Amino acid sequence: MADTIEEAVSRALEEAPERNFRETVDLAINLRDLDLNDPSNRVDESIVLPAGTGQETQIIVFAEGETAVRAEEVADEVLDGEDLEDLGDDDDAAKDLADETDFFIAEASLMQDIGRYLGTVLGPRGKMPTPLQPDDDVVETVNRMKNTVQLRSGDRRTFHTRVGAEDMGAEEIADNVDVIIRRLEADLEKGPLNIDGIFVKTTMGPAAEVPV
Repeated sequence: MADTIEEAVSRALEEAPERNFRETVDLAINLRDLDLNDPSNRVDESIVLPAGTGQETQIIVFAEGETAVRAEEVADEVLDGEDLEDLGDDDDAAKDLADETDFFIAEASLMQDIGRYLGTVLGPRGKMPTPLQPDDDVVETVNRMKNTVQLRSGDRRTFHTRVGAEDMGAEEIADNVDVIIRRLEADLEKGPLNIDGIFVKTTMGPAAEVPV
């Protein structure tokens, strides 16, 4: 095992065979001594990565009026109340949108309608929108979400999250991994004692164990 996170990341990058596409760098996390059938023990966090994800992040905003106009500058798509109703009537379109989108953001005033029209689609996928309060800056919120990843275990002891891309520096990716490990240890009941192992790898490359 590597002595430092950066050494583990460097090894994963160096040992990855060359591909004809840009690979992501992922973290695989194995948990232990947790009853994940109990939802209160599950990991479910949104984490802003200090060096960014290295990938395009698809973000859709549900908004109206001035907020919608400002959101159009930074979001991939902006939908209003009528669009929301249309999606509620088209289950296939709603599912496609949910599967293609990384994060949803919505004005707080639209959250009730989102629950009614899209709750059964977004809820099970863990993609209910982040509520935007009247004083929140939609541009700032979208830009922050572009550097955000979901750390979500569900009922599985092994789960994955994105920590960068192969053309990022090892130091940058290591900074991202460090933030995730710190948050994970803070969330778990017994901290690092609930971690059975963490590995970093490119999409198609071999895994390198990360020191915890």
